[in-house]
Amino acid sequence: MENLAWIAVDWGTSHLRAFAMGAGGQVLAKAQSEDGMGTLSQADFESALLAQTGPWLGAKPVTVLACGMVGARQGWVEAAYQSVPCKPAEAGLTRAPTQDPRLNVLILPGLSQASPPDVMRGEETQILGALAENPDFDGVIALPGTHTKWAHVSAGEVVSFQTAMTGEIFALMAEKSVLRHSVGGNELDPAAFDAAVAETLSRPERLAQSLFGIRAASLLTDQSENTARGRLSGLLIGAELAATRPYWLGREIVLIGAPALSALYARALQSQGVAANIHDGDAMTLRGLCNAYETLRKATT
Repeated sequence: MENLAWIAVDWGTSHLRAFAMGAGGQVLAKAQSEDGMGTLSQADFESALLAQTGPWLGAKPVTVLACGMVGARQGWVEAAYQSVPCKPAEAGLTRAPTQDPRLNVLILPGLSQASPPDVMRGEETQILGALAENPDFDGVIALPGTHTKWAHVSAGEVVSFQTAMTGEIFALMAEKSVLRHSVGGNELDPAAFDAAVAETLSRPERLAQSLFGIRAASLLTDQSENTARGRLSGLLIGAELAATRPYWLGREIVLIGAPALSALYARALQSQGVAANIHDGDAMTLRGLCNAYETLRKATT
């Protein structure tokens, strides 16, 4: 690939996504696999990367800039966390050990917070992408997902952040708990979602009882699976909003993530009179990697 300038890699727990990048920031080619961090031993990362990017490589070394769980302790090589407050990707990159001389693999650092203890890895690149598009942003960036992050951003820095395991709890409840008999399919009832959000926002201490009520209603009133799924999602997101109220109340909010999930968070926030701008998570990851590469290029030329 004659016009290849560098390679961007988003490497999470369950996926690997790679982008062949031109000098002007254009995407020349894409590749992806299910070779996520969770399926690989440390010795497997290089071969997994080459399986997707090998056809792009020539004789000369190419910089590969990667973010995500590839830099976790269980990943290719551990990339040290930056302590907040800080600018995302402000600290040095971590070089991954490679056998193929054509690969120069550099991994972005995650972010950490001492008190209360918290970490993020991968989301900081999406925050970097959002700040590249809006350098003057002052507010909160929420990143819905398996482990949703709420980051207070000011003057180009992440000042503090919180993590809520809402996505993982939803999956466990829907797939492993007694609620699996009530919650089916992928559709949810919007009205049931709205009512459940309001319920746990006002009485978050009743979450455990409200959750079992989903199963009871299915047995006694023939509640639909869509209604049950809407209630489960709304109860959990409502409880999260109750816990993170100091982050979103009276703040400018940006949501970064999968469009469908971000839309649910925006709906829940709107019910509280808070508007949120939504950005696609994949697009912000690539934008952040491009920003980090441009910073690296300027520092080395």
